[in-house]
Amino acid sequence: MKTTFYKLLIITLFASSFYACEDILNTELKGSYTTETFFVSEENAVLSVNAAYRPLSFATDGAEIWVVGDTRSDDAIKGGDAGDKADAGDIDEFVENTNNGVVATIWGNYYEGITRCNYAIENIGAMSPDIINVELQARLVAEAKFLRAYYYFLLINIYGDVPVLLETKLASELQIAPSTVSDIYLQIEKDCDEAQQVLPVEYPVNHVGRATKGAALALLAKSYLYQEKWQDAYETAMLLTQAPYTYQLMPNYQHNFNVAYENNSESVFEIQHLSRQDPFSGNLLNQVFAAPADYGMGEGYYFNQPTQDFVDAFETVNIAGTIYTDPRLDYTIGRENAQLPWIDDTIAYSSDWTETGYIAKKQLQPIAEIPGNIKGDGDLNYTAIRYADVLLWIAEAYNEDGNSAAALIYLNAVRKRARECFQVDENLLNYPDTPEGLLEDISVTDQDILRDMIRQERRTELGFEFHRYFDIMRYGEAYANGVFSEVENFNYQKNRYLPYPQRELDTNYELRNYIKN
Repeated sequence: MKTTFYKLLIITLFASSFYACEDILNTELKGSYTTETFFVSEENAVLSVNAAYRPLSFATDGAEIWVVGDTRSDDAIKGGDAGDKADAGDIDEFVENTNNGVVATIWGNYYEGITRCNYAIENIGAMSPDIINVELQARLVAEAKFLRAYYYFLLINIYGDVPVLLETKLASELQIAPSTVSDIYLQIEKDCDEAQQVLPVEYPVNHVGRATKGAALALLAKSYLYQEKWQDAYETAMLLTQAPYTYQLMPNYQHNFNVAYENNSESVFEIQHLSRQDPFSGNLLNQVFAAPADYGMGEGYYFNQPTQDFVDAFETVNIAGTIYTDPRLDYTIGRENAQLPWIDDTIAYSSDWTETGYIAKKQLQPIAEIPGNIKGDGDLNYTAIRYADVLLWIAEAYNEDGNSAAALIYLNAVRKRARECFQVDENLLNYPDTPEGLLEDISVTDQDILRDMIRQERRTELGFEFHRYFDIMRYGEAYANGVFSEVENFNYQKNRYLPYPQRELDTNYELRNYIKN
């Protein structure tokens, strides 16, 4: 289903050589094409937008959002060998500085995405109707606007106030002061709204993976949620529960992290990967999170190791001496004595694999799919926005707006799917019966108590999908201080955002002045 889209993307990586880091700032291009000679056909217009998706993928180290979203949170530690990826360790321990490599790489990667979006918006928008179909032209510009909004959403939640670029600029024009987070959210809302007015509800199967109207509305709703615009958040997110949208929770939770079920009914926006391609388009995370080479799965770096605190967050029941756990735990991590077999049937999981005894599982693939010799070339997609996440946004926004009874409907829908996994997954211990008393519907309508329950549900439902740290920070200083009460170096005001990269401070005096002031 994603092959045609990826073939076009691969061609783009050759054709669009003008997207290299320095060349993107100039209209005089050094590659095979100039702006004037590239945007001369519909096919090339499509290729330019395809290239704008690339920085979101885990085909490069630039999209290391897991370091911030998981490792920096209470869900994980860096893991890996002691001296390996030390910059991620510093981020984990809240001692990072402006020279941190991960800090610089994420910044550069997402700004590269923004630059590609701006090129596409400007140049496709300027193409004449005798070259490109006007409907295709509008759709491609809308895709690029959605992607630009998504990149800015990531940037402001990682770095806070950042410079805004809405058009291509020469190097001499790039002394730009940061805009405030609140002002950037207004631009995100504008891009999402304009995109959703144009984007289709769905695509033909050979274009699955492109941004849809639903994806734009979802990002808009998420932006409202993060700004605590509660009514706007639930009213926008509620649109995705109604026609013409057909999103629904997958009966088996694990199918959201399974190659055989990619781009399924729960997927709102999914980042595509394809293995065995030249140039490389695979998912590096299959190797980044996997066990060390000694355990028969091919070489893994075993980063982002789950904590005991994360494991303890899941509900359990004791029935006649047997402990049954929320099945999402064993879909999310590897552990001994799990309710599910390990992803490779011929290998028994061992707590010796990692420092914590646990391993992040959602981005891993069995050897039968990705042999050890191509461990770092996975073809598992990453679902950036799932429908379960949307339902929990609605629950949170309703509760914060004073309608706790309405919130329960959406919270309990997520819990119902989780407990009913016992009835649909024959690999689960106790199949086909749900253990009595596990993941029962919640009836509490006290706003404060329900708030805590919704936050807990987000942690267990979305674990190791790179959302946790951002949730902790947006919940506020008191919540964050509670989570990190035993972390020596944590200070909410200092550590909510990563520092600006030193190379940006060295080249952008407006950024330096902004810090000083």
